[in-house]
Amino acid sequence: MAKKEIPVYLFTGFLEAGKTSLLQETLEDPAFNAGERTLVLLCEEGVEELDPATYPGKEGYIETVDKEEDLTPAALASFERKHRMERVMVEYNGMWMLDTLYRALPSHWAVYQEVMLADASTFMTYNDNMRQLTYDKLSSADPVIFNRMTPGADVMPFHKIVRAASRNCGIIYEYTDKTIKTDEIVDPLPFDVNAPVIAVADDDFAYLFRDMSENLSAYDGKTISFKGLVAKDKGFPKGMFALGRMLMFCCAADTSYRAFAVECGDNAPFSTGMWIHAVGKISLKTCPLYQGRGPVLTLLSWEKTTPPERPVATF
Repeated sequence: MAKKEIPVYLFTGFLEAGKTSLLQETLEDPAFNAGERTLVLLCEEGVEELDPATYPGKEGYIETVDKEEDLTPAALASFERKHRMERVMVEYNGMWMLDTLYRALPSHWAVYQEVMLADASTFMTYNDNMRQLTYDKLSSADPVIFNRMTPGADVMPFHKIVRAASRNCGIIYEYTDKTIKTDEIVDPLPFDVNAPVIAVADDDFAYLFRDMSENLSAYDGKTISFKGLVAKDKGFPKGMFALGRMLMFCCAADTSYRAFAVECGDNAPFSTGMWIHAVGKISLKTCPLYQGRGPVLTLLSWEKTTPPERPVATF
């Protein structure tokens, strides 16, 4: 018999970003809390402390995980057996990668919302020195809340950092004068997705890859033109190869080859390491490159070319 799904509400951000305060306010809010049995999982020791006695119904339980290596499926399963909770709130350690948590979650624990808290007065320092950790939290957050913003401060630097990680993440600014504003800056894509042929410039591959990942259905049936690096693999069906770029998501340590599957015919003269400029029509299919369903380009035309001026694509 399938286990009942347990909602998980995830609060991320670096130390003293305001996670504990928001978690406490959320649990005390009658609109959110009707007395459900709630497990609060603390993954770091903050300045403030939670007070379960203030929750409606007082059905709140706290468990602490002090070390990243202790965040395991067995540990979370033991908490569930102990508390028989109906939902989970997680205050996550900003120095831990989110993949640790997602790999530990039991299959019936589902993340319903992921909120990132950021102190605007220290965020840029964290981003400059710990970019990979910052990107890790921003890439899946919705929303990110920048608190302690100075009234009149330029929000564009914050906006650009968030948008380099995600186009779908909501952005909220909380100011020291108690006003709250939602980011409404519109970022047009650097290419026209409604053109007869979507022409992607060399410097725009990263934006293509991210937008197609986030809005895949919008590209189904479209024709696209871009420059890429060929990669072949014995696991691909005959007449298929990968075409993409080395893509740096947040820092040099987070660089990897990201590509699209291309169907080219049995005798096409492609080899790994070849740079080509390709034109192809996108369709959504199941193929080995994605280990599931993804965008497959039917090659319409191509020509051999030289590498881009900057071979590694970035945002």
